[in-house]
Amino acid sequence: MGAPKSLTVCLLFSSTCYSLSRFCSKLKHLDLTSCVSITNSSLKGISEGCRNLEYLNLSWCDQITKDGIESLVRGCRGLKALLLRGCTQLEDEALKHIQNYCHELVSLNLQSCSRITDEGVVQICRGCHRLQALCLSGCSNLTDASLTALALNCPRLQILEAARCSHLTDAGFTLLARNCHDLEKMDLEECILITDSTLIQLSVHCPKLQALSLSHCELITDDGILHLSNSTCGHERLRVLELDNCLLITDVALEHLENCRGLERLELYDCQQVTRAGIKRMRAQLPHVKVHAYFAPVTPPTAVGGSGQRLCRCCVIL
Repeated sequence: MGAPKSLTVCLLFSSTCYSLSRFCSKLKHLDLTSCVSITNSSLKGISEGCRNLEYLNLSWCDQITKDGIESLVRGCRGLKALLLRGCTQLEDEALKHIQNYCHELVSLNLQSCSRITDEGVVQICRGCHRLQALCLSGCSNLTDASLTALALNCPRLQILEAARCSHLTDAGFTLLARNCHDLEKMDLEECILITDSTLIQLSVHCPKLQALSLSHCELITDDGILHLSNSTCGHERLRVLELDNCLLITDVALEHLENCRGLERLELYDCQQVTRAGIKRMRAQLPHVKVHAYFAPVTPPTAVGGSGQRLCRCCVIL
C-alpha cells in the first residue's frame, strides 16, 4: 500500500508531524481539527515534507501563531483550502504570510480569529484573487474596508460568512454585490447595521444566491423581502432563508415569499409579528417548505395525569 493522500488525526504531537513529513510526501488532505498539541514546530515539520498539501484543517489548534503559519506556507505553496477556526493567537501578520505564498487559495476560514483586522483581510484579498469561500464570522473588528477589498480583488467569491461582524454596513455590501455576481451563500447574522438596501443590491446583482442568513438583522423589513422574492435568485435559486429575530418582519413578508418556488427552509424564531395563520397561508402555496418558528404558549402547559408523556409546545416545525 502506498502512502496515504488523505488523513484525519485526533491526537497528534510534533514528533508525529515530522514522521508525516518524512513518510507521507504525497499527502494532499490533512485534518488536524482540535489537535491542541499542535505547535509552530509541528507546522514546520509538515511544511518540510508535505509540500503537496492542498487542504489543511487546523481549527481550534490554538497554540499556533504567525510564525507557524509562515513556516507552513513557505513549504506548502499549493494550499487551496486552509481552515483556521478558533486559532485565537493569529494576527494580521499571519494573513500577510498566506498572501505572499498561497496564490492558489480558494477557501479560507478565519472564524473566531478575533485579532484579525481589516489590514489582514485586505492583504489576503490582494494576493488571493481566486478566493471562492471566506469565513470571517466572529472577527468583530472588521469594517467595510474588508468588504471593499473583497469586492475589488475577489470576483469569484461564492461564499461569505460574516456573522457577528457588527460594523459592516449597506455601503460595504453594496460594493460587494456589484462586483461579486457569483455569490451563492451569505451568512450575515448579527450584521445589525444593514437594512433593506443590502437586500435590494443582492437582489439586483447576485442571481445565484441560494442561502441567506439575516438573523438578528433587526432593520430588515417586509419591503426588503419583497425585492428578494421578486428577483431572479428569489424565483429560481433561493433555498434557505433565515430571519430569526427580525422584529419588523410580518405576515406580509410571507406573502412575498410565495414567489420563491424553490424555497426549502425558512427560519422565523422570535419574529413576533409573524402569525401561525400567515405561515399556514404560505405553506398552502409552498407545501414542501420547512418553517421553523417559535410561538410562546398563552399559558404555561400543565401536566395531565402526572405520568403521561410531556411535550414541548414552544418550538414548532410547521
